[in-house]
Amino acid sequence: MKNSILTNREREVFELLILNKSTKDISEFLGISEKTVRNHISNVMQKLNVKDRSGAIIELLKIGELTL
Repeated sequence: MKNSILTNREREVFELLILNKSTKDISEFLGISEKTVRNHISNVMQKLNVKDRSGAIIELLKIGELTL
């Protein structure tokens, strides 16, 4: 199995994003602050060199990190 570019927490955040959950929903579900959720999203966007959340989701789907 190939190594993931995502941490487990980043994966959890993006799996919830593709279920159309808000930052607030994700923070409550995972028991972390909204700022931490935004930090995870920003970290992934930097890793992928994309400008927004939807771009990150598209790239993660393309490279097989996420599935619908």
